[in-house]
Amino acid sequence: MGIKAAVRSKAPGPARRSGSAVLRCNRPAPEFPGCTPVRLTHEEAETFEGRLEYWDGATSTAWVCEPTSPYHEEPSETLSELLALIAGVRGSPIKRYGSMDLLARGADGRKRAILQADQSVYLHPARAVLPGASAMEVGVHDFPDVVLEVDHTTDVRRGKLGLYRAWGFPEIWVEVPDKRARSRARRREPGLTIHLRSAEGYRESDSSRAFPGWTAAEIHAAMNEPVVSERTCAVLERVGAALGAREGTGPDDAPLFRSQRHQGFERGFERGRTDGLREGRAEMAREMLVSRGIEVSADFPADVPGFFDLPVHRVARAAAACASEADFRERLLRGE
Repeated sequence: MGIKAAVRSKAPGPARRSGSAVLRCNRPAPEFPGCTPVRLTHEEAETFEGRLEYWDGATSTAWVCEPTSPYHEEPSETLSELLALIAGVRGSPIKRYGSMDLLARGADGRKRAILQADQSVYLHPARAVLPGASAMEVGVHDFPDVVLEVDHTTDVRRGKLGLYRAWGFPEIWVEVPDKRARSRARRREPGLTIHLRSAEGYRESDSSRAFPGWTAAEIHAAMNEPVVSERTCAVLERVGAALGAREGTGPDDAPLFRSQRHQGFERGFERGRTDGLREGRAEMAREMLVSRGIEVSADFPADVPGFFDLPVHRVARAAAACASEADFRERLLRGE
């Protein structure tokens, strides 16, 4: 089963709900390669909590794929981690729902069809009509900004992508991971494809509309790294900053990031203060010796053990009484 994550779009308001989308569900069942059709009645669908790719109420058929694996789950979970970092840089939360149903009802109010997403994320949860307790319902809740489908052993292009288009989802990412399952078709090469909804249907794009400047190549690379690289961190910071500029927010608007930044500032201030005191102590001794006509070496007084931890009055007393740089060191070593 493909992995899905939802994210929200660039528009200042939520992706609008579409009541007409439920009527467009009455269409021939799409293809779900890699999945097995099983019977699931309306009554069973009302309480079903298992994993499926698609359920068609007209035929009471659910398409179920092979059990999930670490290879299947990893890209979606990694995307969640990446979005958390982007949210921190932007300074406002990105809502992630995990596995949930995407539901359309017929004119009679009964469940008509279900698409199942492994992870759903809203880019602007504060101003969106968010999913209910059991599902995101077309015509009731706002669409997620981006739905991610991971084609680990499946191919959403042969059916599921058409359903997303008919229902009105604004942006679909189709990820084929670097890690290859034995059952994956050889023609499916690793990479991520971004599908943006337009009046003519979906068109492929090199970059996301919801996340300005985040390219398909960058998203794919980030989701397939064993750990987040410095290069990816720079990309996430760029994308988060672009979102923040659009929203008028930044890292100081995120409590955790604000705390970390303040702690870093305080540590830097204290380190600078300590370094300044150390340098000031050395400069005082140097100037006292030079003013008395005593020559000092270039590394003065770094070769005096514990010099920077000595009380200032001891340093000043030795500098005022010594006859040479060597005598200054000896006095300090003797504790005079």
